[in-house]
Amino acid sequence: MLERLSIDDRVVVITGGGTGLGLEMVRHLARAGANLVIAGRRSGPIEDAAAEVRALGPQSIAVPTDVSDSSQADALVEAAVRNFGRIDVLINNAALVSDSVPTPIWDISDSDWQAALDVNLSGSFYCARAASRPMADQGAGKIINVASGFGMRGGRDIYMYCCTKGAIIQLTRVLSFSLARYGVTANSIVPGFIPTAGTDTEMRESLPRSGAYLPTGKLGEPQDIGPVAVFLASPASDYMTGEIFTLDGGGLAGGLAPTGYAPQIPLEA
Repeated sequence: MLERLSIDDRVVVITGGGTGLGLEMVRHLARAGANLVIAGRRSGPIEDAAAEVRALGPQSIAVPTDVSDSSQADALVEAAVRNFGRIDVLINNAALVSDSVPTPIWDISDSDWQAALDVNLSGSFYCARAASRPMADQGAGKIINVASGFGMRGGRDIYMYCCTKGAIIQLTRVLSFSLARYGVTANSIVPGFIPTAGTDTEMRESLPRSGAYLPTGKLGEPQDIGPVAVFLASPASDYMTGEIFTLDGGGLAGGLAPTGYAPQIPLEA
């Protein structure tokens, strides 16, 4: 059974892989044996992540990439194929964290809105478009898009993040329906709020400091996402496509959201 979960020597391209949830996925994928192509806008964090992977045994390269530029997304996939001969898995994880800072609609500029679309949605589309051709040519491949619970519900004044993450889920569905005939699957990971260094810096005042509102009673940790990424990158998930894998402590199942208000009636065991 464990052979179906093996990703030894698989070539995984991950965007936004130098920090936060992306870095945790990199670490878990490397421990599971995958070779990694790590992309991000800043060279320092992705170089450090690639060195960490190589210290664990697999091969890894860092490719500075702004996914909002389609030519750079194309170059990222070309670098993966040039260095490793193929691409088995694409993880679209890059996103603008600042987009989840609540902002009244009248304070959102055209450039703010466009930047969110360019990175969160167009970036995932560009990378999927570039990777899908070599995957289709080899008759196999996996695309994993990282969305958010805010892509499945509203958030007060969180326009750009909610809209783009909801669109990522729809992109996943269309990819899954369209590419299945070529042996390529597409699935989404939908995290709830999981504190990272980035969210602590950008959104300290607007997000919950505890998971008391969740059925589990606790917030997730960055390492929680790693095993899900490994599973979706492995043969164990071959018959799954167009699926949504929620990682939120039961928040969506319970209809709960961090609104900034405590419940009137205390939650009791």
